[in-house]
Amino acid sequence: MSSEIGKALKISVFGQSHGRAIGVVVDGLPAGLRLDEEALYGFMCRRKPGTSRLSTQRKEDDRPVFLSGLVDGVTAGSPLCAVIENGDTRSGDYAGLTDLPRPSHADYTAKMRYGEAVDMRGSGHFSGRLTAPLCIAGGVAKQILESKGIYVGAHLLSVERERDEPFPLHPTKELFDAVARKPIPVLSDAAGERMAQAVEAARAEADSVGGVIECAAVGLPAGLGSPIFDGIENRLAAALFGVPAVKGVEFGAGFEAATMRGSRHNDPYIVENGKIRTAKNDAGGIIGGITTGMPLVLKCAMKPTPSIGRPQQSVRLSTMEPEELTVKGRHDPCVAIRAVPVIEAVTAFTLLDILLEEQGYGND
Repeated sequence: MSSEIGKALKISVFGQSHGRAIGVVVDGLPAGLRLDEEALYGFMCRRKPGTSRLSTQRKEDDRPVFLSGLVDGVTAGSPLCAVIENGDTRSGDYAGLTDLPRPSHADYTAKMRYGEAVDMRGSGHFSGRLTAPLCIAGGVAKQILESKGIYVGAHLLSVERERDEPFPLHPTKELFDAVARKPIPVLSDAAGERMAQAVEAARAEADSVGGVIECAAVGLPAGLGSPIFDGIENRLAAALFGVPAVKGVEFGAGFEAATMRGSRHNDPYIVENGKIRTAKNDAGGIIGGITTGMPLVLKCAMKPTPSIGRPQQSVRLSTMEPEELTVKGRHDPCVAIRAVPVIEAVTAFTLLDILLEEQGYGND
């Protein structure tokens, strides 16, 4: 099914943005692992709406309710199922969008695929609201990885033309934690202020902006993954493209590698504390689809929010006549800000899936 991913650790997301609830089933978690539910909720709060002037003003608590798989805070070995009830919905703002589709939204393609019965209230199952269940699965995975000395963190690398500093060669848990506490998750507070101004300017003009998120995982052993079609990049890219608004994924130097000569792009090997390392990390911690032991580094490009307050050109499908559309409702002027923990979450549960598959991770 299209809303399920994973091998040893299967993640299945369900619900619609304006339905009764959204949720996730996580199958394959080892039994006997204690989950810190308050820490998980703290992670969820980084993504939830209505927390700042730079996000949608939809108000949702986003506290997960566990229906199965957890007993007294400990994983029971059975599938973990969690739901989040939807509360602050305004479905009337989305009336008629299957007949007058929003540009760059899934209104048109969803109708072509599923017909008139498709639920597109609040964008339905295509909504960024479905990233909340992803954060449940990823938040759980992050706790398991951290118990093994593996840490995943991300920051907002750019918004429009404003750019943050990149992660250092060896980012740390302390750095990840410090960034996560900020209202705009950046390394440079000055860059964060410039980004905020860019988002505010777009919002004032009833427009939106995109951004790039840089994510890193440290503590991974060398030798994870496989060549050709089942490499680390393949698995991560497949999952990351499941996040609404992601339009590009790159690893290490990514597309910039195409502008380099080999003498510049190649990462020289060195010995550091008795281990093989590289002097830099343009490979992003992956060569041949397999981890090198260096930090895994990736970037995700997030498109501008397609729901904007400016008049846009569309077509009324029932008459096949051009018609101007002004989108109603509450929308993020920059989805990339709240997507930072989502990218962490998806990266975390994908890496845990690979570790469980290859090493039985968590069962020792």
